[in-house]
Formats: sequence, C-alpha cells, structure tokens
Amino acid sequence: MNVTVYHGGTDVIISPQYDAGRDHLDFGKGFYVTDIRQQAVDWAGRMADRRKLPPLLNVYELDRDSILANHRCKVFAAYDEEWLDFIVTSRLGARPWQEYDYIEGGVANDRVVDTLNLFMADLMTKEKALEKLSEHRPNNQMCLLRQEIIDKHLIYHGTEQL
Repeated sequence: MNVTVYHGGTDVIISPQYDAGRDHLDFGKGFYVTDIRQQAVDWAGRMADRRKLPPLLNVYELDRDSILANHRCKVFAAYDEEWLDFIVTSRLGARPWQEYDYIEGGVANDRVVDTLNLFMADLMTKEKALEKLSEHRPNNQMCLLRQEIIDKHLIYHGTEQL
C-alpha cells in the first residue's frame, strides 16, 4: 500500500538525497518524511521563521509496504525503552541506525524533548522518563537511509507554498 508523505521546509525537493541531512538526528542521517500533514506543516513554519523564507510542503507517495517487505527496517510503535535508548544513542554520536535502510517511529519533538534532555543529563531516571513518555501518543517520522530506497520507493507529487 502506498502512503502519502510530506517533507516540510523552505526548499523544493524533487529528488531527495539521503545524505543531505545532519548527523546525530533521531534516526540518523537520512531523508525524513511524515504521514502526518500537520506535523510537516508545523515543521515548515518553524524552518521558515528561522530562515526568513516562505514555508513549503513537499508531497510524495511512499511504497511503504514494499520497503518493509524488502529492506532492513526498524519500526518503533511507541515511546518505549527501545525508542529511548535508540534516540539517546544516536544523539550521543553512535550510529545505531547504520544497520537499517528505513526507520519509522515517534519524533523527539517539543512534547517530549524536555523529558529526553533531562534523562540525557542524568536529571531523570529511565523509569521516570518512560513514565512521562508514555503519556504521549507519538507523532510519526520516517527516515529513508539509503538512496536506492528513495529512488525506487518515493515518488514526488509536488510542492505547496503554505
């Protein structure tokens, strides 16, 4: 099943490149999309404010089922201990994402970043962090970590100015 996904920002991205992003992000250096339109719209607004440019929403079709069936994938269903350990490890510079082609799961966004930061600073126990994280339903992000995944399974449909 194909799913509509979005990438918010300030650039038109017709041909995404997996390695154009920054290191030490939640799921690694890849091309990030979401199936939650409002999440991408909000991100585009933040980037536009920061860069003093118009917000744009790139729209794609992703063949998610084919990716999950044929590639090395990791899907986090919740803000749980496995997700927390993965995010912390990534943000500390390790690369747990290197063994995957595609990773999907919750965003360490404004709703949960304080908990994550307190835990990383040893100001909150893992148990307390997990308790606080469980109060939130994760937003969703998908990280495409290999160019072949993008080229084969992501189809550009256009860009909307917001």
